[in-house]
Amino acid sequence: MQRKIISYYKDERDDWVAVLDCFHGQHVRHDPPFTNRPWVESESGREEKLGFELNCLKCDRLEIPEDLKVYKRTPEFSDLTIPKGLLKRHSTKLGVWGEICVLSGSLVYTVYEPEKRSCQLASGERGIIAPQMIHQVEANGKVSFYVQFLHRAKVEESI
Repeated sequence: MQRKIISYYKDERDDWVAVLDCFHGQHVRHDPPFTNRPWVESESGREEKLGFELNCLKCDRLEIPEDLKVYKRTPEFSDLTIPKGLLKRHSTKLGVWGEICVLSGSLVYTVYEPEKRSCQLASGERGIIAPQMIHQVEANGKVSFYVQFLHRAKVEESI
């Protein structure tokens, strides 16, 4: 998924890492001839690239960043009480991750990015929702589940 650069920091090896709006970090090295990013070597170059989009493979793999905290949770839903909005294609807001938690039964979880893929979530399993990722759910018989929402506890300062 394409994600915007929101800030930068240097890692333990003194390499620049771009913080993306999904809160994943991605190295942005200038290492010619393999990687040509001379802009990363100056403060003005990095500043100019704020808002530039990079492909985030961690979002494609539905990997939740480590430093997120749950801030909200829905009530428990059943196959009879699933809100209609969850049964249609929808997404979370920018910077908001979701986690579908199945308590009993099973649920079909479908994501549409980077390509359409579906899976069955059984009791005890979780489905990860990346920020702004188009998705939907469907009951597979009797089911009980809730959705919790996560966000970053602190935002990186731009360097």
